[in-house]
Amino acid sequence: MKKGVLPILIALMAALYLFIIPQDPLPVKVIFKLIPMFLIIFYAFRQLPAKSASFMRLILIGLFFCMLGDAFIAFSFVAGLGAFLVGHVFYLSGFLKVSSMTKWRLAAAIPIALYSFTIGSQLIEALRTGGDDVLVIPVLAYMVIISLMALSAIMTGNKLAISGSLLFVLSDSILSWNMFVAAIPYSDVLIMSTYYSAQFLIAGSLASFSGDNSGDKVKEKIV
Repeated sequence: MKKGVLPILIALMAALYLFIIPQDPLPVKVIFKLIPMFLIIFYAFRQLPAKSASFMRLILIGLFFCMLGDAFIAFSFVAGLGAFLVGHVFYLSGFLKVSSMTKWRLAAAIPIALYSFTIGSQLIEALRTGGDDVLVIPVLAYMVIISLMALSAIMTGNKLAISGSLLFVLSDSILSWNMFVAAIPYSDVLIMSTYYSAQFLIAGSLASFSGDNSGDKVKEKIV
């Protein structure tokens, strides 16, 4: 398969899911929702060298759990949230293996924390007002983990990983705000377009790590 064919196919299948496939029947909609993620995982797998670094395998596992989350969340919000949380733990673990701390990268914790606090306080208030107190702790736990995941991606210095992680935060922010706080116009398109883009960039970062500042670390960790 030529290098540019798979990204085009991912984009086409994502567009098919977003704009063509009807909402019902739900199982068919879910299947088409999973196809772009399956292709993204395949794309990530193709980025792996013959002897892959351990962090690369962790990212690949994270992608798989996120795909499970795509399926679960259509039937159970809590189950989907749990699968995505596990996926972010794998992303976090992978990025930490190739991270390096500088004062500028560490400073990114401030805007991330402020953003999470601002969004999180609104979500918690909306959950309590709506009688969904049982979701407060799971949502809080998820916000902490995805915030740490984004920070760990920034600590790698890898542009694709950073862009992907921040887009993931944006996608989940739109989803949660739309579900619990206030309706957002074209939310489905905004959520899934930023989500697929985020996962594609994270998958693509696997090939780019060897060419960035973390290259020496990657070579050391290849087994």
